[in-house]
Amino acid sequence: MLMQPLDSHRLLFIANLSMVMGVLLLLLGIAGAYVFDDHLQLGAVVASHALVILGPTALKIGYVMRLLAQRQLALVA
Repeated sequence: MLMQPLDSHRLLFIANLSMVMGVLLLLLGIAGAYVFDDHLQLGAVVASHALVILGPTALKIGYVMRLLAQRQLALVA
């Protein structure tokens, strides 16, 4: 099966979704790691600290994807 390149509009949608999910993961991680850490088990606190790292990573990847999609759309128009 051959991989086909993503349509620019679809790539833009996926990038926006990735950015939103990154922000939500970051906020969830901050809440679990620093606000509700007294009420959570150790595994949940460790997972929350991991989300503090993974959230901004998803946000940055989504931002780069968004820049790429916008560049492709500008070249087509």
